[in-house]
Amino acid sequence: MLFFHLHSLMQINWKTIPFEKLLSQLYTPYFLGSVLTAFFVCLLFGLWVYRYRIDTIKKLQHMQKLARMILENKWYESEQVQSDGFFKDLSSSKTKEKISYFPKMYYSLKNGLIHIRVEVTLGKYQDQLLHLEKKLETGLFCELVDKELKDSYIEYTLLYDTIANRIGIEEVKAEHGRLKLMKSVYWEYDNLPHMLIAGGTGGGKTFFILTIIEALLQTNANLYILDPKNSDLADLESVMDNVYFKKEDMLECLNQFYEAMLVRSDEMKQHPDYKTGENYAYLGLPANFLIFDEYVAFMDMLGRDSTEVISKLKQIVMLGRQAGFFLILACQRPDAKYLGDGIRDQFNFRVALGRMSELGYGMMFSETNKDFFLEQIKGRGYVDVGTSVISEFYTPLVPKGYDFLERIGKLTTKTQAEPEPCEAKGAGTD
Repeated sequence: MLFFHLHSLMQINWKTIPFEKLLSQLYTPYFLGSVLTAFFVCLLFGLWVYRYRIDTIKKLQHMQKLARMILENKWYESEQVQSDGFFKDLSSSKTKEKISYFPKMYYSLKNGLIHIRVEVTLGKYQDQLLHLEKKLETGLFCELVDKELKDSYIEYTLLYDTIANRIGIEEVKAEHGRLKLMKSVYWEYDNLPHMLIAGGTGGGKTFFILTIIEALLQTNANLYILDPKNSDLADLESVMDNVYFKKEDMLECLNQFYEAMLVRSDEMKQHPDYKTGENYAYLGLPANFLIFDEYVAFMDMLGRDSTEVISKLKQIVMLGRQAGFFLILACQRPDAKYLGDGIRDQFNFRVALGRMSELGYGMMFSETNKDFFLEQIKGRGYVDVGTSVISEFYTPLVPKGYDFLERIGKLTTKTQAEPEPCEAKGAGTD
């Protein structure tokens, strides 16, 4: 406004100009035009800040909250000092508080991740500063994804604006031994093998499994799918091999999968390029995934015969990483009856989708002080990527009307040749 009217303001004689004449200047088209122009300039500037500098504003807000947290909890040291009166040469009985120590806290926001470093000094507030997870998650409205104790400080890593890190199904990629599931969430199956998925009806579990299948088919991996309820995953039998839903066929596939793992382990040691500490990928061998839907329901179906199956699964989860044999188990609730004896602890990547009870979360993630909140968003849940830190999770977005059968059919060529490591004659036929 000053830019438009500076010349006119300088020519006004403020001592003699009548108020009515000054008021009449406000109703001229030029003045109204300048008001509209200034309004739109401010609006554009505000939109630019919101689009390109919103993180800077959030950073200032977060730093203010962190400072207020320390002040209101009195996690600092202070001393009372004599306050000077108005007249310096007269003594004063007033005292004031002076902060003598304020804990050092460093904040940075990069690539959607908030990194907060807190100095550890063995002081009397150390215990509080070492357990800031809940305060940071609720106060900054973020999700903790990592917590690491380093020399002289502890670093908290939080996912900022979690839902904004959700990706589409076309962005889900498996490469270099890891599968991308969110912008900053990966299942590193080569290092932290085996996935456990839990979720009730309507939580998005089936679409999540199909998304994983489609992504893995784009690699040289071999997939074996078991669906004891003959439901959605069993439909894949029409477009790909190694899909089983009959009890005998599934048991046969599981047995051969287990035997193939043992055979590969022995063959790897005889390989001329074998090197201690390296895995199947170092020798150029393909990964093998056994995708087992409704695992608990199948175990209930087996009854007493489930002991042998549990024994083989235990061997696979313990020995499969180096040979490249991985399990993906899905169920409505991870019942300890069929995931006991340390088996559940071997599933490094765990996802709980949709509505679950506190007992269900306890079975999934063991004992935790995490506060779980329910939101009516399909595909939302919680994940532990293998770091024992539970954070909010969103499955990849699947467009409405997306045809998994058609897409998967294009990625695989169904053949009558005998697959390795397992095949059951007549699988999927009546």
